[in-house]
Order: sequence, then structure tokens, then C-alpha cells
Amino acid sequence: MKELLLGACKPDGPAGKGIGLQLLDSLGRVLRGFGMAAVVGVPLGFLIDTNNVLFRITNPVIQLLRPVSPLAWFPIWLTIMVKADPAAVWVIFVTALWPTVINTAAGASSVPEYQRDVARVFTFSKWTEMREIVTPHSVPSVITGLRLSRRVAWMVIVAAEMLSAASGIGFFVWQSYNGPGLKYVISAIIVIGVIGVALDAMFLAIGKRLTPTEGRS
Repeated sequence: MKELLLGACKPDGPAGKGIGLQLLDSLGRVLRGFGMAAVVGVPLGFLIDTNNVLFRITNPVIQLLRPVSPLAWFPIWLTIMVKADPAAVWVIFVTALWPTVINTAAGASSVPEYQRDVARVFTFSKWTEMREIVTPHSVPSVITGLRLSRRVAWMVIVAAEMLSAASGIGFFVWQSYNGPGLKYVISAIIVIGVIGVALDAMFLAIGKRLTPTEGRS
């Protein structure tokens, strides 16, 4: 582990670039894929709750695609995108999307009826009701969905990079297996776990700041 950390930022090592540089590549892909999932998933979750027609259209699709293994998407996106880097990003997007959509829709649909009655009494517009009642109530569920999506994204990137990538922590693990050996592989696994815990702690902190009761799921 000491040798691995000392060479973390070296451009050329026993398993290619140092693990620090590989992590930066992986985190960049995760950020792009997860960011796309968040930008699409949160609004879609709210729309599904407020539009029955959209719910009937999207629910079968979500239930069909949600259980599909992330690795099954990789050949499709690699064929479409040609290059492995954007393909990995889109695999993250399509697999991290569902937890955010489902949890956001669940949070929006769980607004107590008496709060909706208040909106009707004061003749709130749909936008005002969404802003003042639905969104604040849904924040804990949205944060939970984003946390789950983040976990999916971090797991998927390792597998995607092992399949076909020229850099990243998954690539580093595979190169270590074929080169320096299991000592590097085990060390990389520990680093992957530590980064995952750190990312989750970040989301816990955000959740506690936005909603004091959130962050314990």
C-alpha cells in the first residue's frame, strides 16, 4: 500500500499511471454520468408523480430496464459512442438514473393529503404547490435517491473500466492483475472502498444540512 500511495501521481508505474491519476479519471467519468442522471432523474421523478399519463407510459419501461445488469449496457453504448470513455459515462447514466427517478417520485407521491388540501384552499397554482409543498417534502427522498445513484455509479465505473478503458481505477485493477499482482489489486480495492465511504459521507453531510432528519438510511 505504501508503494502504491508514494507512486500515486506518477505518470508511469508498474500498472500504468499512478493510482491517484487513475482515480481522477474515474471520478471524472462518475461525475459526468451521475450528473446527467441527477439532472434527468429528479425532474422526471416529479413529472411522473404529477402526470398520470406519463406514469403509465414510463412505469413499465422503468420496471423493465431497472433490473438489467450495468455490464449488459456496455456493448450497446460502446457501439453507439465508439470510444470507451463516453460509453462508460452513458452506462453510468442509464444505471444510476433509476434510483433517483423512483425515490423522487415516491417522495413526491407521499405528500400528506392535508397539505394538498391547503394548496387547494389557497388556490395554489401547480407550480406554487410544487415549489412550496411538494419539493420541500420530497427533499429527503431525493437525497436518498441521489445517494443510491452515486453508489451505483461508483460500482459501475470499476466494472466498465475493466472491460474496456485506457485509464481509471477499474483499468488499474485489471492491469495490476496482469502485472504487479494481487498485492496491488488488494490495495486498489481498499482505495476504492475508502473513496466510496468518503463520497457517501459527503452526501450524508449534504442531506443533514438540507434535511436534519435525513442521512441515516
